[in-house]
Amino acid sequence: MNWLIRMSQWARHPPPMWKVKLVVAVVLMCFAIFGIEQIWGWPEALRVNKLPRYSAP
Repeated sequence: MNWLIRMSQWARHPPPMWKVKLVVAVVLMCFAIFGIEQIWGWPEALRVNKLPRYSAP
């Protein structure tokens, strides 16, 4: 219900254009990072838990 009230307020009083452009730029950057990750993968140096390079007998 709160989201509907907030959307109606935004429709009556839209945010400034620079805020809209900022939000669009952040969303596009997130999509670009996601796309790069899907194409080339995540670098092993940035993994939290590094995978073992060999298996122990």
